[in-house]
Amino acid sequence: MATTVLEAAPSMPALLARAALTARGRGGALPEDRVARRGVVVDPAEVAAYARVCRFPLADTLPATYPHVLAFPLQVALMTDRAFPLALPGLVHVRNRIEVLRPIGAGEALDLEVRAERFARHRSGATVDLCASVSAGGAEVWRARSTYLARGATAPEGAPEADVDVEIADLGPGTITWRVPADAGRRYAAVSGDVNPIHLSGLSAKAFGFKRAIAHGMWVKARALAALTGRLPEALTVDVGFRRPLFLPSTVTLASGQRGSGWDVAVRNATAGTEHLVGRIRPL
Repeated sequence: MATTVLEAAPSMPALLARAALTARGRGGALPEDRVARRGVVVDPAEVAAYARVCRFPLADTLPATYPHVLAFPLQVALMTDRAFPLALPGLVHVRNRIEVLRPIGAGEALDLEVRAERFARHRSGATVDLCASVSAGGAEVWRARSTYLARGATAPEGAPEADVDVEIADLGPGTITWRVPADAGRRYAAVSGDVNPIHLSGLSAKAFGFKRAIAHGMWVKARALAALTGRLPEALTVDVGFRRPLFLPSTVTLASGQRGSGWDVAVRNATAGTEHLVGRIRPL
């Protein structure tokens, strides 16, 4: 196992272009190599811009979902390497679990590391987990696991069954309504660096088989968390399943229910009731 340490965040447009050019001819086992950055200090202006788009209040600590923004380019770098067995174009983010071990100060120097694991069988293809870890002062403070589905792909013989379902209690109808504008994908891309074409416009989304642009799943997750600001523990787990694409523009509702000292949440289409996201928030 080798760890590649990057001096700066890689260019997302360049990585996505590379992914498109190298999509064919992939296969094999998951690589054991890791990608890392050391001593990363966030830009306060960038965190503030992210907070505005996701509706988090400004604070001296990072939003629970913000370290994903730091780790995601490293995950994409890992997935675009020829050693990665699945083509990045077409991968669908189906589950994301974040653990905040303690609040992260906005001025802390952070060490980031990502890896791939758990190549698994799914009824529609195969899944893989991209794992991220963030440390400060030599101690892990945040970790996450993003599960991606490759439709039509085949996992290695003997691979386990994919674990993509997040179960929640019956929440009833949503009590908060969001009107999600057509440019929501472009606005989130500007603050997160995730410039996947399926989020940017209807024209670019159609090239990948979507009828319209779709919202970033991690924006939906962040927006749901932001709605519960002030009611969540400092150390927590946020485990969500992304069930159906949220097409832009849309009107959605947020339903939430307290479960002991945690919460269950669901984001649904306001007209059809289609569930876009379901999640469980629990104290660590």
